[in-house]
Amino acid sequence: MQVKRFFAADMRQAMKLVRDELGADAAIIGNRRIAGGVELTAALDYTPQALAPRVPNMELEDELRKTASRIVSAQAELGMRGDSDATTNRQLFAGLPLTAAEPLVEPTFVEPPRPAAPVQAQAIDQRVFDSMRFELNGLRELLEVQLGSLAWTQLQGSKPQQANLWRRLQRIGLSGPLSRDLLALTTEIEEPRQAWRMLLAHLARMIVTPEIEPLEEGGVIAMVGPAGMGKTTTLAKLAARYVLKYGAQNIALVSMDSYRIGAQEQLKTLGRILNVSVTHVDPGQSLANALDPLLRKRVVLIDTAGLQASDPALRMQLESLAGRGIKSKNYLVLATTSQKQVLTAAYHSYKRCGLAGCILTKLDETASLGEVLSLAISHELPVAYLTDGPRIPDDLHLPRRHQLVSRAVSVQMQEEPSEEAMADMFADLYHTPAKRVG
Repeated sequence: MQVKRFFAADMRQAMKLVRDELGADAAIIGNRRIAGGVELTAALDYTPQALAPRVPNMELEDELRKTASRIVSAQAELGMRGDSDATTNRQLFAGLPLTAAEPLVEPTFVEPPRPAAPVQAQAIDQRVFDSMRFELNGLRELLEVQLGSLAWTQLQGSKPQQANLWRRLQRIGLSGPLSRDLLALTTEIEEPRQAWRMLLAHLARMIVTPEIEPLEEGGVIAMVGPAGMGKTTTLAKLAARYVLKYGAQNIALVSMDSYRIGAQEQLKTLGRILNVSVTHVDPGQSLANALDPLLRKRVVLIDTAGLQASDPALRMQLESLAGRGIKSKNYLVLATTSQKQVLTAAYHSYKRCGLAGCILTKLDETASLGEVLSLAISHELPVAYLTDGPRIPDDLHLPRRHQLVSRAVSVQMQEEPSEEAMADMFADLYHTPAKRVG
């Protein structure tokens, strides 16, 4: 039997290491949490050992028999004592006259109430609960991975055409739940090419775009999102697009980024080039008061700071944008080069301010569009603009749904996804409920 320990950041990565090193027949015989991740102990050719036979403890069994005998004797003695007390009571009251109002009632023994046992507060270590929770989560992830692998194997054997469509959607980078919903719409189509075209058509219809371009609609428009997503560059492209079309009289720029070195100077330079006023809002300053003189402008573009989710300043910034007197349309700027986890974390961090939609950036650098499209579709975020280069404002475009899907197909992975990747996709489906489609 070959036994080996594996270390990884999470359970799925650890399971992948086990499969790569020991193969699919390896057995997981232990898991625990360590600093920075998890530790799995796996074995090859593992056979559970039979339980060792119980060795009787004669001394303990003798003591148990003696105790049981004492209990039986005590119960018999209590019963005899109760009968004797009842006989004595009858003899004592036998010579007394009885009346109808005073019937002879044998006195019953009422056991005095026992004092309530003091409730002792047990100090339970929170670490015990954390450890139990981690072990349960680890077992759940293990089950999901195993069930995902089993479901994928069964699908390949029973429905090879469906399995091929799953692979093609995975190459685009679409999430498991979205792929499942798309395939549910094409179950009755048998011809592979027609099924694929219908899948892409349904995907295009699922992408939401604004009916009116945000710049044409006007108002206060804020760029929000983590650092490095392209907020300031996108704001510059939007401002230049508006100035070239309508002039610089009815647009103003506002910067809430006082944390990044050179951020304000960058916006000042843009304002001088476009001949547009720039207002800076320092931390703690009222955004409503800063915007009040600018309300006569048709468009006000706000650049925000990209802060970490744990930063208290982020909460203050989002609360300012969500204030009643602001009426800001906040667009989440997402770089299509970001990983799925980064995109998901960005959405959950910034949704608190109320999102009007999203802007997809760096399309010219991305190797996959499926992740960001899955996020926008699953959370019903309208895609307001696309950017695909550094030129201002030439590389800013309005989204066309079918063109966006075609672009997603053109930048898909060239190689087929691995069996482990497909099994992981199916594992995601076990904790994501299916949506009603059709």
